Amino acid sequence: MGPGSRANRIHPRAAKGAPARVAGAREEETVRNGGARERTRRMVEARWFQNTVVAVIVLNGITLGIETYQDRFSHLFHHLETVEHVFVAFFVAELALRVFAHGRGFFRDPWNWFDLAIVGLSVIPAAVGLSVLRLLRVLRLLRLISVIPHMREVVSALLRSLPGLGTVIGLLFVIMYTAAVLGEKLFEDIAPEYFGDLGTTMYTLFMLLTTENWPDISSSVIDDAPYAWVFFVVFIVLSAFIVLNLIIAVMVTTMEQEMNAPRWEEDQELELVQHEVVMAELRALSEQVAALGEQVRRLGAVAPAQIEGSGGEPDGMRT
Repeated sequence: MGPGSRANRIHPRAAKGAPARVAGAREEETVRNGGARERTRRMVEARWFQNTVVAVIVLNGITLGIETYQDRFSHLFHHLETVEHVFVAFFVAELALRVFAHGRGFFRDPWNWFDLAIVGLSVIPAAVGLSVLRLLRVLRLLRLISVIPHMREVVSALLRSLPGLGTVIGLLFVIMYTAAVLGEKLFEDIAPEYFGDLGTTMYTLFMLLTTENWPDISSSVIDDAPYAWVFFVVFIVLSAFIVLNLIIAVMVTTMEQEMNAPRWEEDQELELVQHEVVMAELRALSEQVAALGEQVRRLGAVAPAQIEGSGGEPDGMRT
């Protein structure tokens, strides 16, 4: 066996220690990554970081507003394009930090998907066929909803109220459609500009629903149809005063439940703690009563034995 083969020979102890060293290196790398992820998570959840993101979104909205004044700020367009790239880089870096900080948990929050979609639209280049999509960068302002907790709570409450709103909106549509067919049949020849067909009548009833310009609409038909006031009054009362108030009531009730949900959970936890404390005291009191009863029974058993031992008479009766 030559020198080369002896040099290439691996000692058995070294061979056994190699997997341990590799496992130790992996564990050390995992610890380092975990520490870095924890520090990043604390950073992205810090108040100053959230305020910075809000400030950048507001500044981005201001620059998008300045771009609409093409004649007045045309000399700034080149600088605004550079600032736009800076904003996009900031949002991409901010999203990357949040993904690294939360890992897979990032994708469990629907609001994070919303931010991901908005930032994804921001990096679309201004190429041929994609210039229209560049207009969607204004949607970055909607990220204020996901960043500011109170806005997020309001939108969440609104989304939770959709099932209840569906029923009320369906009722409103039935009322509007019935009134549209009736109005088209009654006032088609009198005011065709408002009641010429079903679509035009629906749009007219929508204006009546908002109580906007309804005197002009009613005046166009009431001279030729004096009974028309009944139609307008009944429709406005049912739609604008009753059904719309039902919609508002559903939204307010759902929002109140959403806002009070954390407080209700805290009250439930407090009541559970108090219940456990009371039950523990009752159990201790029951044990004390049981121990006292046992002592009474023992005393009751000892007293007759003492009387029998003394000759059946109390000590005071002996002579």
